[in-house]
Amino acid sequence: MRVIIESPYAGDVEKNLNYLRAAMRDCVTRNESPYTSHGLLTQPGVLNDNDPEERAQGIALGFEWRDVAEKTVVYTDLGWSSGMRAGVEDAKRKGRPVELRRLGRPWS
Repeated sequence: MRVIIESPYAGDVEKNLNYLRAAMRDCVTRNESPYTSHGLLTQPGVLNDNDPEERAQGIALGFEWRDVAEKTVVYTDLGWSSGMRAGVEDAKRKGRPVELRRLGRPWS
């Protein structure tokens, strides 16, 4: 199953990327194929999340992938970001299921 992962990115980026990797691993153990635009497009040399224009471009590109996802999975151990909320609203508008998850175990 193709899933979009929603998790925090901005703020403590290193911590949030460690969490994202654990969330991806969780999806893989469930036999899901995860996509994370914030984990892919923000790599060095791709897009700069601190540049508002590039950030907007990354968000728009990430939303393109949502049309082929079968579910949106929201990892909430670290709370909610505005980007996560936007992703959930998009899923609801398009009728895509949304599942809330917590890793609930050490992940860093």
